[in-house]
Amino acid sequence: MKAALNAWTVEKSLGMEETFRAVSAAGFKGIELNVDAPGSPHALTLSTTEEDYAEIRGYSEKYGLPVISISSSLAQHMSGTPSQHDSYRQLIRKQIEAAKALGASGILTAPAGMEHGITLKGAWKNTLDVFESMKDEIDESGIIVGLENTWKGFFTSPYDMILFFEKLGAKNVGAYFDVGNVIAFSSPEWWVEILGQWIKFIHVKDFKRTAGFNTGGEDADVTEGSADWPAIIGALHDIGFDGYLTGEVFKTDDSMSYDDYYRKVCRQIEYISAL
Repeated sequence: MKAALNAWTVEKSLGMEETFRAVSAAGFKGIELNVDAPGSPHALTLSTTEEDYAEIRGYSEKYGLPVISISSSLAQHMSGTPSQHDSYRQLIRKQIEAAKALGASGILTAPAGMEHGITLKGAWKNTLDVFESMKDEIDESGIIVGLENTWKGFFTSPYDMILFFEKLGAKNVGAYFDVGNVIAFSSPEWWVEILGQWIKFIHVKDFKRTAGFNTGGEDADVTEGSADWPAIIGALHDIGFDGYLTGEVFKTDDSMSYDDYYRKVCRQIEYISAL
C-alpha cells in the first residue's frame, strides 16, 4: 500500500503546480484531485479543458506524482429533481473524463443525501436511478466509480453498500471506503471484512470518540484518534487490498507549517501501511 493525499488537504493559496510540488516533496506517491466549483483552489471544474489536462499531466510527470483518482464536493446535493439528476450524471461524466485524461483508475462520488424533504427511501431510489441509467456507460469507460460512505446517513452499514452494489449490478461500481467516517458509530475493520472485494479505494482519516460508539467526538490526525490501525490494515491485507491509502485530512495546528503537516501525514500513512 502507498501513501497518497487528496488536494483538499493542501493550503488553499497554492496553485496547481505548487500543489504537485508540495505533495511530492512531502513523500506521497500519488495525489487525488477534485472537481469543484469555479474558483476553488487547485481544482478541476466542469469546464476543465484538454489543454488544462495536458498542463496537469506535465506537473504529474515533472514531480513524479501520479493522479490516482478524481473526487468531488458537488455530488451530495444532486438528489432531488430531474434537473439535479442530469447534473449528477454530468458531474460523473466529467470526473470520468478527467480520470481518463490524467491516467487515474477511478473516481469518488457521493450517493444522494437526505435533505430538502427527501427521505432515505427517496434518496436510495434517486441514486439507484442515476446509476442504473449510467451503468453501461460506466462499465464501458473502464473507469472504476467508487461510492463513498459519507456522513449523510445513506450508508450506515456495510450491508447497505453491498445491497446497493448487488442491486445495481455494474462491474465497475464499488466502494470508496472512508475509514474515518464510520468510527463514531462502528469499527472500520468490520466494514473492511464484510465489504471485501467491493472495496476499490480507501480514504484515510481518524476520529477520536468521547467514549464508546455514538458518544460524540472530534476529528483527529491519523494515528491520534480511536481507529485501530493494526486491525484495519490487517483486514485490508486479508481481502488482498494493495492500493493507495489516500489521506483526506485538514491542518488544525496553527503552529505547524503546511509543509511540515504534509510530511507528518505522509509519515503517519507510511507507518500504518507497514503494519
